[in-house]
Formats: sequence, C-alpha cells, structure tokens
Amino acid sequence: MSAIIVIDLGKTLSKVSLWSAEGAMLDRQVRPAAPRELGSVRRLDSDGIETWLIEALGRYAREDVRAIIPVGHGAGVVAIEGGSPIFLPLDYEQPIPDHILAAYRDERDPFTVTGSPALPDGLNMGAQLYWMDRLYPRVMAGATLLPWAQYWGWFLTGRATSEVTSLGCHSDLWNPLRGRFSPLAERMGWAKRFAPLVRASDILGPIRDQISARTGLPAGVKVLAGLHDSNAALLAARGFPEIADNEATVLSTGTWFVAMRITAETVDTTKLSERRDCLVNVDAYGKPIPSARFMGGREIESVIEIDTRRVDIKPDQPKLIAAVPEVVRRGAMMRPTLAPGCGPFPTGRGGWIGEPDDWYERRAAMCLYAALVADTSLSLIGSRARLLVEGRFAEADVFVQSLAALRPDTQVYTANAHNDVSFGALRLLDPHLAPQGELVRVPPLKADIAAYADRWRAEVGVFA
Repeated sequence: MSAIIVIDLGKTLSKVSLWSAEGAMLDRQVRPAAPRELGSVRRLDSDGIETWLIEALGRYAREDVRAIIPVGHGAGVVAIEGGSPIFLPLDYEQPIPDHILAAYRDERDPFTVTGSPALPDGLNMGAQLYWMDRLYPRVMAGATLLPWAQYWGWFLTGRATSEVTSLGCHSDLWNPLRGRFSPLAERMGWAKRFAPLVRASDILGPIRDQISARTGLPAGVKVLAGLHDSNAALLAARGFPEIADNEATVLSTGTWFVAMRITAETVDTTKLSERRDCLVNVDAYGKPIPSARFMGGREIESVIEIDTRRVDIKPDQPKLIAAVPEVVRRGAMMRPTLAPGCGPFPTGRGGWIGEPDDWYERRAAMCLYAALVADTSLSLIGSRARLLVEGRFAEADVFVQSLAALRPDTQVYTANAHNDVSFGALRLLDPHLAPQGELVRVPPLKADIAAYADRWRAEVGVFA
C-alpha cells in the first residue's frame, strides 16, 4: 500500500508524519524548535531541521512512499542564490531595529488593501525583507525568495516556487481581494524576486537524487508545493460535512490560536479591526478568509511553565473541570495580554487578579482565560452557526466547554486529534478524502461562568 509523508514545520515543533492513502496516520516524529542566536539576530535553525529531516525521512525508506507534502508557519521567508540559502532565515520573534521598522511602516499599504495588520517584530514578512534588503543589499538584489513551506519543497526537489496561502498570511505582500501581489511588493521589487506562483496541490517534481541517496527513499517520490499550516487545518476541517462550505469557523490551536471563518459573504476588510489582530487569510483555492488570532499556546505555556500539555492531557480533565467552581467563586482570572502586540487586546498589561495557589485551579483559570480571549476574537470576525476547535487544545475540556457556554447560539465541535494540519495537507492529493471519525458536539460547561465573564470583560474593557 502506498504511503504519504507530511512535513509540518511549525514555530514550536517540527513534525514528520507517515500516512496511508486512506488517511490513517501510521507514524509521527517530532523535534522541538531550536532557534539560533547569530550575533544579535535570532534565526530559524534551518540547518538543524535539515539534518533532522533527512534522518526522519530515512526511517520511512522501506515504506512505499509516493508523495511528500510540506507545511509551514506563515511568517518565514528564505532567500536563495546559486542553489543555496544566502543566510539562515529570520525567526519572526526577532525584534527589528526601531528606525527600520518605523521606515517600513511608512511604506506599508493600507489594511483595506492587504488585510494584513501591522504586527510586532518580524511577523509581517515584508518587514523581514525590508530589513534584509538593508543588511545585505547586494545579495538580496539577486536572490530568489521563497515562503517557508515552499523552501522545503525546493530543498527536496530543487524547484523554487511560491504559493498563495503563505503569501496571503499577514505578510503585507498580497492583495487578497484581487488575488495578486500587493502594491508594496511591487514597489519594492519583491514581487519579481519571489519564485513563480503555483497552487498548493501542484507537484514540484520528484525528490532530488541527493535526497534519495541520503534518505533511501525511492527516486520517484513526488513532492507537492504545500501550504501554510493554519490553512491546512482549514482544509482538514472542510472534510466534515458539518463544516464543508457551510457558514462555519475553524479555530486552530497551538502556539497560535487562529480563527478562520468560512462564509459565502464577500469579505469587507473595513469591518475587521486591524488593531485587534484581525486579518484576511487566503485559502488553498485563493479565496479570502476573515481571520483573527492570538498567541494562546504561548500565553498558557508562559504561565503553567512545566508542560503545556498539562491543560489538555486526558487524565487531568476531570480535576480541571472540578477546579472551575472555586476559580469562579474566588474570581481568580488572568488579564490580557501575555504576548504584547498580539491578539484582540494588544496593549493590555497581562497579570493575575487573585492568582490561585492550587495547581489545578491555576490551569483551569488559564483555560477560562483562553476561552474568553478566543470568544472575543471570534466575535470580531462575525463567527456564528458552527465552530470546530482543532489542534492540541481541543482536548482541554475547560477551554472548549467554556467556549460552548460563552457562545450558546453556536454549535461547538471537536474532532479526532489526527484530523489536523497534516490531514489537511493530505486532502491536497485527494480532496474527497474523508476524516477519520466524526465531529463531537461539545457540551457547555456546567459551572455558571456568566458573571465571571462579565467581570473579566469589565476588567479588560479599557484595552478593547
């Protein structure tokens, strides 16, 4: 039986998974991200990922692999020249010098043109390119530019391409309503420097002979162009009949919590709040998708410290649910935001009100916090009717049940954990591929959190 490999290179984790053609996950390997500090500049460890990736792919040399699909986060860009990268790509959390960022902001197109908000550090791909053009003007002038996911397609095949879900992800480089590069990208000459556009499902070619030799994979393995990770999650969700092309929102949870609304309505960017981290993504078919995001996984991690999965592993769920009434009674809550510049409260000064001492109460309170912030983001994009929560925090019962309680007019669902980003990538090969299992309707939290939510909103209202 033939198999498919998905390479998912996220901000926190790099993952390689092996799937059957029928959509069953057979194996998964994971590597934590390890950014490198070179001088004063924080960069992605693409060299380390490459070494690990070759080893990971080699584990599947005896499988009948027919295709590889790369997926990546949406704020990475790589400059190549003469068959190799010019330098390690920037980590998007690398601060950009104030004078450079200020000059770049003067050049940006209006939000109504790009659907891309002004974000901190290097979260706007255009800001990274603007700085790199000034650090390395000669080499950048002749470089070919590739989004992060497509860089790995190039690494595997030698064919350089670009793709719309990566370019249309808060990059400042794409006009989603016109389906073309932004005026900024044209003015700066970046549009001409990006590798040719292809569709996410296009086959770039077979793996290079060197890759075949280093991994033991057959020389005929095909590589797809691939796509942005949150868009892959959206593609996975559309495999469920409840979601498909209905009015629905997919909330992808990981380092980032990204809400993407599927709607038949024409996107009106004037109704989205740029200053509250709303944006327009572009799906695998080129359609504009109203979206909102916040750094939920990072915020939870920054508070619980020991292990981000402590809020979502199954054995802990009953105790976390049981802790909610005491959290509510005491009014213990977290104010936003713990990721300055991001989310619906970007200027908020995060901190505890009545910080719990109890281990479970502390984590339950953070799940309530994530639900309240998510509820705010969902309202900002007009989310209604149906909501599918996917990703690792979909298994955090306090979080998803709180969302169901906060949004009583919305049908809230979760799905099997394997129906995630990697499964969405598989649907590029077979759009009719059905997810494993069915959606599960989430019941609202039994504890009454209405007054608690009202108090939290009153506390954070100044930051709205």
